[in-house]
Amino acid sequence: MHNKDYEIIDFHTHPFLGDYDNICAHKPHCDMSTENIIRDLKAVGITKICGSNIVRVSNLKSESNPEPTQWDAVKACNDGALKLRESLGDFYIPGIMVHPDYIRESCEEVERAYSLGVRLIGELVPYMHGWNDYSCDGFGELLELAADKDMIVSIHSMGEDNMDKMLANHPRTKIVFAHPGEYGEVTRHIKRMKGRENCWLDLSGYGIFRHGMLRAAIDELGVEKLIFGSDYPTCNPAMYVGGVLLDPLISDIEKEAIFAGNARSLFASCGLAI
Repeated sequence: MHNKDYEIIDFHTHPFLGDYDNICAHKPHCDMSTENIIRDLKAVGITKICGSNIVRVSNLKSESNPEPTQWDAVKACNDGALKLRESLGDFYIPGIMVHPDYIRESCEEVERAYSLGVRLIGELVPYMHGWNDYSCDGFGELLELAADKDMIVSIHSMGEDNMDKMLANHPRTKIVFAHPGEYGEVTRHIKRMKGRENCWLDLSGYGIFRHGMLRAAIDELGVEKLIFGSDYPTCNPAMYVGGVLLDPLISDIEKEAIFAGNARSLFASCGLAI
């Protein structure tokens, strides 16, 4: 079955406004622009994308702001995501960034985004913004606010013990773990997620190139826990589409759930029809 027979929602992307926030390592060779995002992703069958804009502190240094803060970068990410929604329209579901060292500011951003119809926080990438502990008190406050708002939190997988603590301490918060990882990491994901209703795994990054990984995750967790993601423009979305579409170990019904059904159901649980 060809990918054009499926709707494909890419839950994990980082769209960009220019070279400064385009995190592709090979962008000079890829004819990339904001205008070409829809063209390039539709070419591999992707019909809708989600995710955060990524701006680093180093991108913001200027004569007028020689020492930008991590919060300046986070705010730029969020402003960028909202601008991208204007440019990309219904093709893009924006996610915002937060930062546990800036609780008041982060809460204000969550409230602002929520009022504008945003229901996704992340994908958060802590190492790009100077923090690293998902189990810290500050992030815990933000996770509880997300639960109160019925928003989804997507996180870059890092710090196995901290992720265990985070998930155990915040059973009301809807959490999506990005990147299955190698055998030991995906095994740890499966262990922490089993029996919990508030967590999902997106397939971007390391993981599904290992034969049988996807089948194992379905067998252990249930197909409803898996969400399609590519991590575009860091990773090649065609590889992830093919990794699901052409896998002989999973059924057409399972492919439909992974490609779009599960993401749609997750957003619907937050009151957002996509």
